[in-house]
Amino acid sequence: MAVGELYSQYTRVWIPDPDEVWCSAELTKDYKEGEKSLQLRLEDESIREYPIDVQSNQLPFLRNPDILVGENDLTALSYLHEPAVLHNLKVRFLESNHIYTYCGIVLVAINPYEQLPIYGQDVIYAYSGQNMGDMDPHIFAVAEEAYKQMARDEKNQSIIVSGESGAGKTVSAKYAMRYFATVGGSASDTNIEEKVLASSPIMEAIGNAKTTRNDNSSRFGKYIQIGFDKRYHIIGANMRTYLLEKSRVVFQAEDERNYHIFYQLCAAASLPEFKELMLTCAEDFFYTSQGGDIRIEGIDDAEDFEKTRQAFTLLGVRESHQISIFKIIASILHLGNVEIQAERDGDSCSVSPQDEHLNSFCRLLGVEHSQMEHWLCHRKLVTTSETYVKTMSLQQVVNARNALAKHIYAQLFSWIVEHINKALYTPLKQHSFIGVLDIYGFETFEVNSFEQFCINYANEKLQQQFNSHVFKLEQEEYMKEEIPWTLIDFYDNQPCIDLIEAKLGILDLLDEECKVPKGTDQNWAQKLYDRHSGSQHFQKPRMSNTAFIVIHFADKVEYLSDGFLEKNRDTVYEEQINILKASKFPLVADLFHDDKDSVSATTTSGKGSSSKINIRSARPPLKASNKEHKKTVGHQFRTSLHLLMETLNATTPHYVRCIKPNDEKLPFHFDPKRAVQQLRACGVLETIRISAAGYPSRWTYHDFFNRYRVLVKKRELTSTDKKTICRSVLESLIKDPDKFQFGRTKIFFRAGQVAYLEKLRADRFRAATIMIQKTVRGWLQRVKYRRLKIAALTLQRYCRGHLARRLAEHLRRTRAAIVLQKQCRMWRARQAYQRVCGAAVVIQAFARGMFVRRIYQQILLEHKATILQKHLRGWMARRRFQRLRGAAIIIQCAFRMLKAKQELKALKIEARSAEHLKRLNVGMENKVVQLQRKIDDQNKEFKSLSEQLAVATSTHATEVEKLKKELAQYHQSQGGGGLRLQEEVENLRAELQRAHCERKVLEDTHTREKDELRKQVAVLEQENALLKDEKEQLNNQILCQEKDEFAQNSVKENLLMKKELEEERSRYQNLVKEYSRLEQRYDNLRDEMTIIKQTPGHRRNPSNQSSLESDSNYPSISTSEVGDTEDALQQVEDVGLEKAAMDMMVFLKLQKRVRELEQERKKLQVQLEKREQQDSRRVQVEQAKNDLDVDQDADLAYNSLKRQELESENKKLKNDLNELRKAVADQATQDNSSHCSPDGYSLLLNQLKLANEELEVRKEEVLILRTQIVSADQRRLTGRSTEPSINARTSWPNSEKHVDQEDAIEAYHGVCQTNRLLEAQLQAQGREHEAEVEALRAQVEALKEDLDRQQQTFCQTLLLSPEAQLEFGVRQELTRLTNDNLDLKELVEKLEKNERKLKKQLKIYMKKVQDLEAAQALAQSERRRHELNRQVTVQRKEKDFQGMLDYHREDEALLIRNLVTDLKPQMLTGSVPCLPAYILYMCIRHADYINDDLKVHSLLTSTINGIKRVLKKHNEDFEMTSFWLSNTCRLLHCLKQYSGDEGFMTQNTAKQNEHCLKNFDLTEYRQVLSDLSIQIYQQLIKIAEGVLQPMIVSAMLENESIQGLSGVKPTGYRKRSSSMVDGDNSYCLEAIIRQMNSFHTVMCDQGLDPEIILQVFKQLFYMINAVTLNNLLLRKDVCSWSTGMQLRYNISQLEEWLRGRNLQQSGAVQTLEPLIQAAQLLQLKKKTPEDAEAICSLCTSLSTQQIVKILNLYTPVNEFEERVTVAFIRTIQAQLQERNDPQQLLLDSKHMFPVLFPFNPSLLTMDSIHIPAYLNLEFLNEV
Repeated sequence: MAVGELYSQYTRVWIPDPDEVWCSAELTKDYKEGEKSLQLRLEDESIREYPIDVQSNQLPFLRNPDILVGENDLTALSYLHEPAVLHNLKVRFLESNHIYTYCGIVLVAINPYEQLPIYGQDVIYAYSGQNMGDMDPHIFAVAEEAYKQMARDEKNQSIIVSGESGAGKTVSAKYAMRYFATVGGSASDTNIEEKVLASSPIMEAIGNAKTTRNDNSSRFGKYIQIGFDKRYHIIGANMRTYLLEKSRVVFQAEDERNYHIFYQLCAAASLPEFKELMLTCAEDFFYTSQGGDIRIEGIDDAEDFEKTRQAFTLLGVRESHQISIFKIIASILHLGNVEIQAERDGDSCSVSPQDEHLNSFCRLLGVEHSQMEHWLCHRKLVTTSETYVKTMSLQQVVNARNALAKHIYAQLFSWIVEHINKALYTPLKQHSFIGVLDIYGFETFEVNSFEQFCINYANEKLQQQFNSHVFKLEQEEYMKEEIPWTLIDFYDNQPCIDLIEAKLGILDLLDEECKVPKGTDQNWAQKLYDRHSGSQHFQKPRMSNTAFIVIHFADKVEYLSDGFLEKNRDTVYEEQINILKASKFPLVADLFHDDKDSVSATTTSGKGSSSKINIRSARPPLKASNKEHKKTVGHQFRTSLHLLMETLNATTPHYVRCIKPNDEKLPFHFDPKRAVQQLRACGVLETIRISAAGYPSRWTYHDFFNRYRVLVKKRELTSTDKKTICRSVLESLIKDPDKFQFGRTKIFFRAGQVAYLEKLRADRFRAATIMIQKTVRGWLQRVKYRRLKIAALTLQRYCRGHLARRLAEHLRRTRAAIVLQKQCRMWRARQAYQRVCGAAVVIQAFARGMFVRRIYQQILLEHKATILQKHLRGWMARRRFQRLRGAAIIIQCAFRMLKAKQELKALKIEARSAEHLKRLNVGMENKVVQLQRKIDDQNKEFKSLSEQLAVATSTHATEVEKLKKELAQYHQSQGGGGLRLQEEVENLRAELQRAHCERKVLEDTHTREKDELRKQVAVLEQENALLKDEKEQLNNQILCQEKDEFAQNSVKENLLMKKELEEERSRYQNLVKEYSRLEQRYDNLRDEMTIIKQTPGHRRNPSNQSSLESDSNYPSISTSEVGDTEDALQQVEDVGLEKAAMDMMVFLKLQKRVRELEQERKKLQVQLEKREQQDSRRVQVEQAKNDLDVDQDADLAYNSLKRQELESENKKLKNDLNELRKAVADQATQDNSSHCSPDGYSLLLNQLKLANEELEVRKEEVLILRTQIVSADQRRLTGRSTEPSINARTSWPNSEKHVDQEDAIEAYHGVCQTNRLLEAQLQAQGREHEAEVEALRAQVEALKEDLDRQQQTFCQTLLLSPEAQLEFGVRQELTRLTNDNLDLKELVEKLEKNERKLKKQLKIYMKKVQDLEAAQALAQSERRRHELNRQVTVQRKEKDFQGMLDYHREDEALLIRNLVTDLKPQMLTGSVPCLPAYILYMCIRHADYINDDLKVHSLLTSTINGIKRVLKKHNEDFEMTSFWLSNTCRLLHCLKQYSGDEGFMTQNTAKQNEHCLKNFDLTEYRQVLSDLSIQIYQQLIKIAEGVLQPMIVSAMLENESIQGLSGVKPTGYRKRSSSMVDGDNSYCLEAIIRQMNSFHTVMCDQGLDPEIILQVFKQLFYMINAVTLNNLLLRKDVCSWSTGMQLRYNISQLEEWLRGRNLQQSGAVQTLEPLIQAAQLLQLKKKTPEDAEAICSLCTSLSTQQIVKILNLYTPVNEFEERVTVAFIRTIQAQLQERNDPQQLLLDSKHMFPVLFPFNPSLLTMDSIHIPAYLNLEFLNEV
């Protein structure tokens, strides 16, 4: 390829620029070989002539195509040179705000000087497990690469972070360690990863300081090894440090600070624990105030100090040690402030004994003040014969003091590092490690000293290792692809290293000079000149004899030799060290004791080939005495550096080069000069040069074919071998065979060849575009011409028609105007006439109306005057009448009052003779009684006669029937006897007619007599009413006389009431005592009760307790008294045998019972009074009745009195029984300490049994008495009815043969009994009605009393304070709630008691029925055995299955194993879904049926534990997890559906309601099952996400769903990194859909609730959205228009799948909304402000950061697309700044929506479920 083809017109090149280093230009004409200049057009449109050196023929660098600008990897650039690298970094940093860029194996990190949201946990998870080339460059990608290679290759790794001060080395190393701590967290509870991260704030505090270039510059190097076990979890760590800058302790340049810890301690000096340090602000101390400003903007030293202390605590440094550390640091500050006074001679100096800083220094370090004061100003000289003490000058003392301060700080630094290593140490075996090296980069200042020399020496060694590693990787790549390669020439800095570390090198000569007693820096510099003046890497400055120049790989550096010897010696006087060794503080003394292992530790650990390297801090060993020669600082540094290089060579290195973009620390400001300087120094350009020397551009055959298929000829596409096609294309396009090589899987290109191919591709596209444009434009013009022609013809046609229509319109309008004028004129004339006529009519109407209204008003006034006169006269007449009537009434009243007084006096006189009136009334009462008896006798006779008649009639009818039957028989037997029988029948009929006639006569006589009696009764009733009135008057008079007696009786009753009240008070006080005792017992048993409450499951009161409570609350005996008594006896025995549980409720019940008894007593008293009044009235009514027999009343009265006596005895026995129950219950519930004697207890039981027997005897007597009364009544009625029956018989002579007298009497008696029964029923109903009325009245009275009491309480409350009112209200509410609770509890206990009683009776009856059935069956079988000749088997009918399953307790483990642990979902294919849940519920229901709470608790607990074990075992099996999720939910639904709660039973059938639980409330277990369902759901989601997550990125972003849409761009080194796993792991969208189909099928087949399935897919679609969007935000290569198109298509396929599965309601589409908007954002135009507004209105689900990130990442696939400009992005940011979006860039892919389990009742009934035989559950019995 000729030069002219490359340097043609419009070609862009790079030319040097003094300001921007390189600037871009464009050729205005083609270049021809031999020309001396190029005609260029700069970016500012200026023309410039660029000269060319003819001899070297060095043309300017070519610029890469725009499509390659901004690439993630610099090696992907077609032209690899310095301007291309610099421009690519600048574009990424300024336009896209990308601070990370790959350069081969190096990660270039530019410090943004701004906090970026790219280091969160979500970003860590996004990079975890990803290939390095798949994601955007990041420090996490390098860390993941190291972690992955360690796990895959089982080889130790190292991450080398380098760069100059302020470039961000420490932050990068910190983030790398954070990544390892997050990804490889410790498997145990040691939290070693937190300790590793906690070491960072400590090391930053003691080793970092503010410099002119960096606010947090690390002034030491460190190498942290993070150890991993075989499972690659962090188990420990170790730290090595290098070359601490000790001089900073005593000196800081302007605008710099000392180490952070000094300022942090001063900021916290006001804390109480630091008062003894005697610290003030940092400006007051010499060692912290030399730099000027001591504060850093945005940094709070006090807050950082708190973080440092927390880190110390986390690492296990005790509080006492922390205080000691802070004391040592404070002592250094005080040492710097010690004032040294020079003497007059100048050779000696002194320190004031009263120097407060020296006192503080000695006190804090625990040393003697006098000795330290002396040896600060003197030194000891030891010779062979004697020892001298010599004074020192002021400068020597200051130097010695500074040396001591540096030494103390260095020793403390080493001690802290050692203790950090101890805290991070682990005894476990280390399998591998990853080292993070945070070391200083190449440094060059105006004045460079010993520290810069060591730093640059270390960078020379690291650069050599880096070059060799890069060359090694290139060589391995060529050998792997099997292409011929030649040795690549690269810069070898071994000569420079030899200059420094070889024999008689710079370091050797420095150590030799340090050994010379009178050695100086000038002598050492002269030796360097003499020895190395001929070296190519060493130069002598022209103007200095104390400086030297070393030519490093990065730049020339001039070092000033002053201070080299002193810093290399690191001299500290032994006397001062000995004083510190004698400190009374152990920590201070330990710091300065000799460490014998310091040297051996650094030498023995240098085995580079070992996988385990034990590394200790590389601190310099201490000086033992002046006689011994210790190792110099340079020697120690060289040794530790060799050890480091051995470690790095034994590991796989990963390089991070940190770049400082500007010296002003401005955010996102790029200085090209500074950047180029650092790129040269850090080896990035060397990497580019090595890569460019070979074949930097590499393409796979597949990618090359897809990219450059447009250059292939049609006939070449017939071949199916892509390698052959690529080979033929390249050979035809590139003539020089050295410009490319064909490897095994890739094609290798020289630098610039890809750009040439891109140019050819662009030309081909441009030619095709021009052809398409030409054709399309011609077609458009032709279409436009045809359209214009047709339009012209159409316009002409319409125009002519319009003119014709306009003429016709004019003619029509003229004609119409004439017509309108005629009509208008006529209308105007008519209107004028009508107006005149109307006005005249209106005037006439108004005038006539006015006259009529006047006449009407006059008539109306006269009529109203007449009415007023009428009413006034009537009123006056009424007033006069009323006055007269009132006067008459007053006169009458006065007269009547006089008469009344006279009558009153007469009545009072007559009242005294009341006894006479009584005697007069006795005869009248007797007469009334006789008349009543006579009426009763007549009624009875009438009834007896009517009954006899009815009996006779019935008897006659029966005889007739008998005769008819006999007649029929006679007809059959004798044919001739029919006539005789007919005659008898005729006779009988005649007799029957006579009987009817007689009956009618009797009835008539009876009716007449009855009417006469009724009349007499009416007369007597009137007389009786008169007598009653007289009696009432007499009674009133008697009551007036008996008032005095009533008063006396009331006084007696009050005394009795007071006595009863005192007794009630005494009982109440006893109850209070009992309450205090029970309260003490409650406190003692509180712990046991809390344990019981914490146990999940149902709670149930013991049966004995509930029975006792019910007995105590309900002392009366119910209708079935015998059964209750037996229950009571059994309960008392249970209480005696088992201690009843007592609590506070007993006292409250008793107290409430006292109140109830008091109320009942009052009610009974009221009822007694009312009953007495009713009885008196009833007696009067009964006396007035005429149908009542006096003899019968006497007998009945006697019998009723006897019955009442027996009932009173019965009540007394009941009360005695209840008292015995209470006594026994109270005795049984006492504490165990009482230990009642068994004799007393048995005596009580015997008394109770005797009382029961006596009660039975009394009942029998009552029954006997009642039967006797009934029989006596029957005999009396029989005796009275005998005579009428005889008379009737004599009067019916013809009926003697056929009517039985006894039958007639019995029939009559039956009718009488029936009447009496009816009367009794009516009386009973009346009594019930009266009782109900009385009960309602009692309730009304009770409510009235409550209302009065509440009103009184309210009035009292108003008088109290607001606080007291509140307290009183709360107390009243508590009392009310307590009473309601007690009532409800008593009601429940009563119901439970009745339920148990009924169950017991039911069992007894069932047993009797079964015994009876068995006996009948046995008798029937015996009978049939005798009757039948053959045997017949009788089959017993099976009972219906009730939906319950029974099992033995010992079979529970087998049930859980067969139904839970060993059950496979495949076994239940085709059966009822959720069958295990139904079986478990049927077992629970049977346990509830038999009232076995232990069985329920054990079964549910075993089931839950079994499910947890199965899920733990199959924690990656989706089918198993889904199976148990569906069964757990179904069991939960069953427990709700059959709980008995009406809220869950609305959809149940009547049959399903029969399956409800009866005894237990399993609410707590429902909560446990709900929690278990949530855990299973989360595990299900985790499994599904684990299956889908590897597919998402490949299927959604990488796979070409629409073929040929996306193009392929050149890829860099990272796409061919060793981290790439061999094989094709790509997935398509169909794979995701197939997997989701599988999930959906499994969940549906296993009967999982549809609502849960919707939530599962909502969660999965959210995960798809989050993973896809996060990768889109972290990958530049997928942010293109074609990817947006593919993404839209893939999302539409997912939506179609949701619609096909009826999952639209799940909300899954809404979770994809951010991804949909991101795809639309990639496809929208991005140029004008209108486009910006459209983007802002569309992307509502994306945050501002995400929108800006996508726009920054947007990359055109080909040159026809345009990049998004920075101005457009700024416009977007300006419009979106009002949004309050979260600062998080990535979506949380681990976020999980809260799951809901809606209640879903089953339609199945338990009795319809069949248990398959293959479940091996034969031990379950159907009930």
